[in-house]
Amino acid sequence: MAKLNIYSNCSTNLLSVKMNIRQIAGFLWGLVVIITSNTIWLVPTAEAFPVSAENDVRFTQQQQKILAQLQTANIIYLGETHDSESDHQQQLAIIQTLFKHKSKLAIGMEMFQRPAQPLLDRYLAAKITTAELRQQTEFDRRWGFKWEYYAPILEFAKAHRLPIIALNTPTEITRKVAREGWESLTPAELQYIPPIAEIDRSNAKYQQMILASYQQHAGIVSISSKSFDRFYTAQLLWDETMAERVANFVKQNPDYQTIVLAGRSHIIYGYGIPDRVFRRLNRLKLYQKTVLLSHDGNSEQPKAANFSWNGD
Repeated sequence: MAKLNIYSNCSTNLLSVKMNIRQIAGFLWGLVVIITSNTIWLVPTAEAFPVSAENDVRFTQQQQKILAQLQTANIIYLGETHDSESDHQQQLAIIQTLFKHKSKLAIGMEMFQRPAQPLLDRYLAAKITTAELRQQTEFDRRWGFKWEYYAPILEFAKAHRLPIIALNTPTEITRKVAREGWESLTPAELQYIPPIAEIDRSNAKYQQMILASYQQHAGIVSISSKSFDRFYTAQLLWDETMAERVANFVKQNPDYQTIVLAGRSHIIYGYGIPDRVFRRLNRLKLYQKTVLLSHDGNSEQPKAANFSWNGD
């Protein structure tokens, strides 16, 4: 069976498709949503939490209370705006603070695609440098946002021997699905995604939410149109691949607290990753918490996540 050449150079046309998908997906960050019911609220005191983290990010009283409640979770989702430097500083601060209370932490990162896992493992084992990790994972081309935003998180994980989980679907696969559909995938490509039978398309509200965003770029498009269906399928592919990776890690490492770093569109409403993790782990006692790190300038209803880090 031929292997997928996951780090081969891409043509200009393929890169254009990638950017179109990312531009449309960017609109999802600010959608108004409500919270999933798949969480259980436990409220310990916040007195044990410091007012600042190691990188001198200062916590408000409300943020200290949020940190206390995050301590109870098996899985924590920190929904970021990818180009917000503040969001990434807050991610590191939260990780540093929770690490003081739970040394067995793992960090799942949307920013790295599944084939990068061996390279992340080599980096954490000090077998390659930070610069080599960046180059060999093709981070700048495949992710496209500033390396400097994520490097301190990687360095903290390495210094404290925290596992990092490469969550994302290879871009070659999401592009291909968006252009040609499921049926175009080869056996080599299928190994990087969950079984197609596990891709859950049943959430009509999620589909409508994505359709509204898609129409901002594509104009009035029917929900049954082939172009939208392929875009929606690519979005589901991102969500399900990341959910599978998180769920598998939790099954194999139930004593770890897992912190997931991903874009807001994969967190809000629970429609993206959280509900799909819950579905896979429904036989386990599971507490999930979602945090939106910043507002995107649009009005958001309360309960878009369990917590709004810089809001009410």
